Amino acid sequence: MVEILQYRRIMMKLLALCLLTSLMFVQITEARIRHYKWDVKYEYKSPDCYKKLAITINGGTPGPTILAQQGDTVIVEVKNSLMLENLAIHWHGIRQNGTPGMDGTEGVTQCPIVPGDTFKYEFKVDRAGTYLYHAHYGMQREAGLYGSIRVSLPDGKTEPFAYDYDRSIILNDWYHKSTYEQATGLSSIPFVWVGEPQSLLIQGRGKFDCSSTPSAPGVCNASNPECSPYVMTVIPGKTYRLRVASLTALSSLSFQIEGHNMTVVEADGHYVEPFVVKNLFIYSGETYSVLIKADQDPSRNYWMTTNVVGRLPNTTAGLAILNYYPNHPRRSPPTAPPAGPIWNDTAPRLAQSQAIKARQGFISTPPAIPDRVLVFLNTQNLVNGYIRWSINNVSFTLPHTPYLVALKYNLRHVFNQSPPPIGQDLQNYDIYSVAKNKNASLSDGIYRLQFNTTVDIILQNANTMTTNNSETHPWHLHGHDFWVLGHGIGKFDINNDPKKYNLVNPIMKNTVPIHPYGWTALRFKADNPGVWLFHCHIESHFHMGMGVVFEEGIEKVGNLPSSIMGCGETKGFGRP
Repeated sequence: MVEILQYRRIMMKLLALCLLTSLMFVQITEARIRHYKWDVKYEYKSPDCYKKLAITINGGTPGPTILAQQGDTVIVEVKNSLMLENLAIHWHGIRQNGTPGMDGTEGVTQCPIVPGDTFKYEFKVDRAGTYLYHAHYGMQREAGLYGSIRVSLPDGKTEPFAYDYDRSIILNDWYHKSTYEQATGLSSIPFVWVGEPQSLLIQGRGKFDCSSTPSAPGVCNASNPECSPYVMTVIPGKTYRLRVASLTALSSLSFQIEGHNMTVVEADGHYVEPFVVKNLFIYSGETYSVLIKADQDPSRNYWMTTNVVGRLPNTTAGLAILNYYPNHPRRSPPTAPPAGPIWNDTAPRLAQSQAIKARQGFISTPPAIPDRVLVFLNTQNLVNGYIRWSINNVSFTLPHTPYLVALKYNLRHVFNQSPPPIGQDLQNYDIYSVAKNKNASLSDGIYRLQFNTTVDIILQNANTMTTNNSETHPWHLHGHDFWVLGHGIGKFDINNDPKKYNLVNPIMKNTVPIHPYGWTALRFKADNPGVWLFHCHIESHFHMGMGVVFEEGIEKVGNLPSSIMGCGETKGFGRP
């Protein structure tokens, strides 16, 4: 009997020890820290065979992919080794709940990282999905500072779709002129437009025609291994999840894989009711997951291509190779690369936007009605003779003191306290003609939203200052996801179009296009304390004033890290 009691005591102790170990393991796995150290500097690179200065992270562009699991904390220590340039990095699609100072938006949530300094970004990834990071200072993003963030589900959970392997690519456009040359031209009289990019890159690789432009010896080298096509190797019969993202500076794109259909299953971190496409239209700042099956003739390789849409193409198409194992990865496909869709046909692009719905079983129903409606008329204007982009006739400028710090410490004098206009007289505005009065004004005023209220935004497109021209604008909201309630062509009808909103299964996104002469309706909850930028994701358009800022629940923001201060009137703030 004694031996039995001793045995039971031993077993109980072992069970308790196993339980404690198990709990410790769960705590560790649920609270992992992903630590990265990055050195950001300029280096000569030839991503499209043409050698120029590019911004690299640890020697590469695109930068390293951040891999994390839902619930993890990500720490990125960034050293600015650019020597003569400031720096800031935005974590695109990460909502920064509780960490508004880590959003990485210079002038809005932080002071820039000065040359030689190291800045520690620390934030939690609270939702699985496909996200991005990129520079958010000046026009540095298009100089090569960008990369992917891939967040997986917690252990034990599975996606609502099956696949064998997971891959990521970023599509980008590439200019040979420096960002300084471009920014100077955009801010000059006479105005100097940046023009069309020289190349399209797939995962940082493209092919510029060196014979098209005279250059000094060694500047353009078509045999440089840096510009050999990106290769994605697949095993015949297997299904691949391909995470496709765009971080173009200007271009709207179509992406296609020769001979293969793509099933869209995710957009900006949210599951999509699956639909099949041959051409995936994608705009700067968007991410998608598509499923492809390697079910074609395995004796050959296939082209992956990307083309400009929405603008008259004058850019070399992007080419990559889908390599069927065991074919040689550098073996060119025997066919010509597939041509992209007609560049100025808006109908299929609008149709794709309208086809994206939330997946059954993963629908987040929006509030039935908004508390506030903001109508944002997108126009091109003149401000003191300079060409600018405007929202409701106001062109945005950034202050020298970040809004987040200014509002937290009640520094009201550092930016305009008058809010921008909440709408335009759309009924009397002709969206199909060049505006009769092209003049607009500059302002760094912001929209202050009541915390936890529901806000509708109507993005209305219009004619530019060029006759018969309206451009595509991808709009990105920091700190939130929004419900996409509808898209349309023509002038938004405030009385009738809301009756057509999709309130049943709208997709949630953080970036969405507004099509030429069209409108897009969004709804979001102002439930994330902080200050958040909402802007056109085209680099030159935001540089020229196409953006607004929202403040919500600033009184709920906790202590701000001193590392985000040090510029404008925040010099010495938060330091002993």
